[in-house]
Amino acid sequence: MPQMAPINWTLMYLVFSATLILTIIMNYYLFMYQPVKFTQHSKTKNINWKW
Repeated sequence: MPQMAPINWTLMYLVFSATLILTIIMNYYLFMYQPVKFTQHSKTKNINWKW
């Protein structure tokens, strides 16, 4: 194994596991999350431009 001088293995394990969890969460919200649609009826604005 190569020697990693400033970074110990527990810190590297924590960083890699945190990035794995973050990518799983990001993939969930990018692909599987179905947002609830708002049912707001937008009124059509009738503006009389014939001044």
